[in-house]
Amino acid sequence: MSGPPPHAAATGATAEPAGSTVPALDDASVALVHEWFGVTGGSEQVFRNIAELFPAAQRFALWKDDGVDEPLLRESWLARTPIRRSKALALPLMPVVWRTLTRERFDVVISSSHAFAHTVRLGPPETTRHLSYVHAPARYLWNPATDGRGASPLLTLPRRALQGVDLRFSRHVHRYAANSREVQARIRRYWRRDAVVINPPVRVDYFAAAPAADRAQARDYLLGVGRWIPYKRFDLIVAIAEAAGMPLVIAGSGPEEANLRRLAERAGVPVTFEVTPSQERLRRLYWGARALLFPVHEDFGIVPVEAQACGTPVLGLRRGGLLETVVDGETGLLVDSTDPRDHAALTRRLDELRPDRVQAHAATFSEASFATAFAAWVAEAVA
Repeated sequence: MSGPPPHAAATGATAEPAGSTVPALDDASVALVHEWFGVTGGSEQVFRNIAELFPAAQRFALWKDDGVDEPLLRESWLARTPIRRSKALALPLMPVVWRTLTRERFDVVISSSHAFAHTVRLGPPETTRHLSYVHAPARYLWNPATDGRGASPLLTLPRRALQGVDLRFSRHVHRYAANSREVQARIRRYWRRDAVVINPPVRVDYFAAAPAADRAQARDYLLGVGRWIPYKRFDLIVAIAEAAGMPLVIAGSGPEEANLRRLAERAGVPVTFEVTPSQERLRRLYWGARALLFPVHEDFGIVPVEAQACGTPVLGLRRGGLLETVVDGETGLLVDSTDPRDHAALTRRLDELRPDRVQAHAATFSEASFATAFAAWVAEAVA
């Protein structure tokens, strides 16, 4: 890497293996930054894939949730406060925390951002290259119509103030990458910056290589997978299954569990809950499903790709990431409507779709493809 010699890591920093799988950074000090680290989630898995490319990098997050096994992850001072239990309370503090994270300085800083992680600054922009992989500009900040957590009229002024902070504190970022064309457009609209598109990695090989017992299952239920939070629209998923007259399995976890269970009790079809299933169990659920229901405007959506890797088609909303992950009429069926009857009607067309074609499409979103594209982006950005 051109420029000044690598910055010395601070005494007491966590020791890690030397080297980088990106040759341009073999002699550089690298920091990897993620928002908060939850037990499950697509952004956390993306961060793990990025970390595999930079085994010697220091890894930072605001905090990690209870039960997260990431021993090399260094937490901010927020992790030692009760605020970590409330993202809403922590949100206004995040830009300040990212600016006071550590006194260490690095040659290259790569953030994995869906809130304020892209505002982290671990060195002056003259000597430190700041790169950011964006899962989405914070939806509750920039697009509350999509994510109702920021939609209250009482939050209008605070939201505008934080938008200004978001813009001012990210001027030092040299390069952006977006996980989809949807997010690329939002980065251009909200931050007035360009970004390349690098689709996130999905364990398509793992999900495709299911045991024979999983492959032999009868595909006799509809499936919903993800975090049980309002904008994921699991209430609509229940309504779609009821309109289709087909059993439903809901896999995941989240604060909406009690509400969803009440909806399930009133539904006219059997609804089964799978709370925080293992990867093996999730793979089996995908293989046993007639279709994945995904009626949500998502930024990208790793879950639909996992389902397709199992030959399971996707029934969803013709918006956002599904326009990139699903080939309408070939690997899934999409509609513009949020009327459950319109989604339910798609179940009558499922026999039109070939499982082998569904699987072949999913293979294009592999971890290997991501690693190649991400490494090339970083190498070009620091050249």
